[in-house]
Amino acid sequence: MAKDNLTAVLHGIEDMRLEQRPIPNISPEEVLIAMDSVGICGSDVHYLTKGRIGHFVVTKPMVIGHESAGVVAKVGSKVKNLTVGDRVAIEPGVPCYKCDHCKQGSYNLCPDMVFCATPPYDGNLTRYYKHAADFCFKLPDHVTMEEGALLEPLSVGVHACKRAGVSLGSRVLILGAGPIGLVTLLVAQSMGATEILITDLVQHRLDIAKELGATHTLLLTSDETAEQVADRVRKAMGEDPDISIDCCGAESTTRLAIFATRAGGVVVIVGMGPPEMKLPLFNALAREVDIRGVFRYCNDYAAALALVASGKVKVKRLVTHHFDIQETQKAFQTARTGTGGAIKVMIHVQPRNTNNPVKF
Repeated sequence: MAKDNLTAVLHGIEDMRLEQRPIPNISPEEVLIAMDSVGICGSDVHYLTKGRIGHFVVTKPMVIGHESAGVVAKVGSKVKNLTVGDRVAIEPGVPCYKCDHCKQGSYNLCPDMVFCATPPYDGNLTRYYKHAADFCFKLPDHVTMEEGALLEPLSVGVHACKRAGVSLGSRVLILGAGPIGLVTLLVAQSMGATEILITDLVQHRLDIAKELGATHTLLLTSDETAEQVADRVRKAMGEDPDISIDCCGAESTTRLAIFATRAGGVVVIVGMGPPEMKLPLFNALAREVDIRGVFRYCNDYAAALALVASGKVKVKRLVTHHFDIQETQKAFQTARTGTGGAIKVMIHVQPRNTNNPVKF
């Protein structure tokens, strides 16, 4: 049995260490996974730089990472859906299965959810990681490990577009062209949106959004008001969008989403911003604009995998940088600074392409 379980552990603000940890023992319902690819999420960077996101606070050493894929190394005695050698994407949250939210199908709202790299629970940027077998999704032979890891952010986009009610002919405004904004763009296209305008403060990200199929892009400046930008959105699209999806969560972008959306439309807030903000609620109420929250995803991984496996959604373009697990510090520095036009930074726990199909 392998003894090397090199692991990236966050000990506190600006204190990330690589250290050896014991290889975990699995329960009858779990699998042991030899991790392959782990993407760096904005939340990972936020825990490193701030030590908390809202009421989730790092109070003890925590293994980082949750956008991931790997190879099954061992299966529990009750596992029927997987075998040793299966390549899998890992849905990183495991609910209690027992509360009303779980029983009603909204397991993402489970109060006892165990979610990778969300305090107090460890993540999976490690060589060996155990996980509930029924939250592991076997990858088809032609889907790469990097694509498997990208199912995590893609599922956020799937859930956001479902919550928004994106459908054939929808006109959609997306605030933010970071990884979540870009996957939301891809999903909105696949669900039938015919016009999509995406905004950002960085032209390079808008260029990628255009490459991925955005019909309109809008470069913002920090000195414009939400009302002024809403006018620019209206002029660019010809009319108000039916749906606005805020993938930033800043007060300015949430205000913009409300002002820009047509009467009777929908605003979906994906980005996690400050705990309180000043919003034009009278404007939304008087025009019956629905405001809906998004918390991760729920029953969306299978759809995300189907979109990638069918070729309808191509997520590979989002990965701009690759690092070995030994280079975790450098990988996080690249992700937090955006060095070299970084969009999605991928850490390879095993040498890149070790477990990928021959042709990809």
